Amino acid sequence: PGRAAMYAGLQELGVANGEDLKETLTNCTEPLKAIEQFQTENGVLLPSLQSALPFLDLHGTPRLEFHQSVFDELREKLLERVSAIALEGKVEERYKKLEDLLEKSFSLVKMPSIQPVVMCVMKHLPKVPEKKLKLVMADKDLYKACAVEVKRQIWQDNQALFGDEVSPLLKQYILEKENILFSNDISVLHNFFSPSPKTRRQGEVVQKLTQMIGKNVKLYDMVLQFLRTLFLRTRNVHYCTLRAELLMSLHDLEISEICTVDPCHKFTWCLDACIREKFVDNKRARELQGFLDGVKKGQEQVLGDLSMILCDPFAINTLALSTIRHLQDLVGQDTLPRESPDLLLLLRMLSLGQGAWDMIDSQVFKEPKMEVELITKFLPMLMSFVVDDHTFNVDQKLPSEEKGPIPYPSAIPEAFTKFLQENRIACEIGLYYILHITKQRNKNAFLRLLPALVETFSDLAFSDIFLHLLTGNLTLLGDEFALEEFCTSLFDGFFLTACSRKENVHRHVLRLLLHLHHKVAPAKLESLQKALEPTKQSGEAVKDLYNQLTEKLELRKSSPAEVTETPSMELPLPTVPTPASR
Repeated sequence: PGRAAMYAGLQELGVANGEDLKETLTNCTEPLKAIEQFQTENGVLLPSLQSALPFLDLHGTPRLEFHQSVFDELREKLLERVSAIALEGKVEERYKKLEDLLEKSFSLVKMPSIQPVVMCVMKHLPKVPEKKLKLVMADKDLYKACAVEVKRQIWQDNQALFGDEVSPLLKQYILEKENILFSNDISVLHNFFSPSPKTRRQGEVVQKLTQMIGKNVKLYDMVLQFLRTLFLRTRNVHYCTLRAELLMSLHDLEISEICTVDPCHKFTWCLDACIREKFVDNKRARELQGFLDGVKKGQEQVLGDLSMILCDPFAINTLALSTIRHLQDLVGQDTLPRESPDLLLLLRMLSLGQGAWDMIDSQVFKEPKMEVELITKFLPMLMSFVVDDHTFNVDQKLPSEEKGPIPYPSAIPEAFTKFLQENRIACEIGLYYILHITKQRNKNAFLRLLPALVETFSDLAFSDIFLHLLTGNLTLLGDEFALEEFCTSLFDGFFLTACSRKENVHRHVLRLLLHLHHKVAPAKLESLQKALEPTKQSGEAVKDLYNQLTEKLELRKSSPAEVTETPSMELPLPTVPTPASR
């Protein structure tokens, strides 16, 4: 079959091939004469060449080598010419030339030496004839060999085939995100949200999808449909990130054919700038509000897309960080949340983002109603926690009276716990407030609010993104891990309540201990090691992490001398200034 492929299609064009030569030689009486005649009839027909060929014979250059080099040279010239035709003259004329060329050459498409030319002609045709596309699609090798420009023409009418191409990329994307969240490198400076939007868009999957879509609106719509369907099926918010990254990747390449027809383009562009700064400033807040207020009657469906853009964890992170910053500013200004339009807009966008799944699932496109109590009760309560901290800090500095030092308030208002359990937006903001105080190394506030995290709305406090950020911020409280009370509150009171029912929590605790085991009191470490032992049902990731931890602890036991040195090396760490906490 390999030899047959070499000559595929020549007969149809009336060109003699190897089989013809074989037949001639089988049926002739004088083989040498027959070969000479075959060479004359099928060689390069240039009179001046006939006298030059014997010179090559004298130099021992085989005729095959000569013909091969002439062939390669001609093929290069032809490829250059095809690319030139695709750019010159009137549009109709140039494509007519290319179509004629395709008609003449297509029968040779399976001939390896000619295939690149046929593929090049198809690549430059904006509309390859349907019949030819079907032939390419039916042949695995041809389909594989053709340019992405031709594949796009095939894909746009074959959603299932396009889905097969896109699906492995989407799986890879989700896997990459999860690998970052579970990475063994725990740091407060480099976390899931550290890379800028522009850097993220350079990722392999986004680049490949951008390349596959080109300027084809139909293919772009198909990818968005895949992302919506997968988001609905799995509730995985990373699909929302990819939706925004893909649009912005096409924006970077200035592909106006797509950007101008995606109604979310300008909103996403503006939000992208906020995500880059990790803050929504007043000017951009006005712009974003303008887009939301500008959704016209009859076009409400765009809210489904906007909600998906706002459900991207990078958007939620930016909105939540901005909300916490606004609340702190309001404390300083003696202003209530309901009096701040900027804060209300942040809540409106958070609410739209958090309601994305319900909206797309129900196909009811209207903004979710904001619960009044969130603004009148929950946010003022968070502000009162900020005030508690200020008061406590001032008290500490005052000369102590006879009554002794004033203790830090330890009770949590029951309403706070109830809000975290029943209201999604309150829960999200509450969790970000806890991340904020941890980053500020505010142990008192952290221990006070931690019990409220055991039961939260939809178990948000045990979600990967929150635990990834929390473990990172807890490294700043490293020295507290030596204290029994702190460890009991954190591990027994929080982490271990969910370890057995949630494998991801088990993984995050092991990640944290791998990083901070040398800070934990030995007795506590031993009981944690027992409590965290994997069960038969545990997945490979948990077992692997547990084994890593066991190895580290064995090493510590076998070389106690080094252990005593480790803390002394790390002592200066707490005094290193941390970046201004947001």
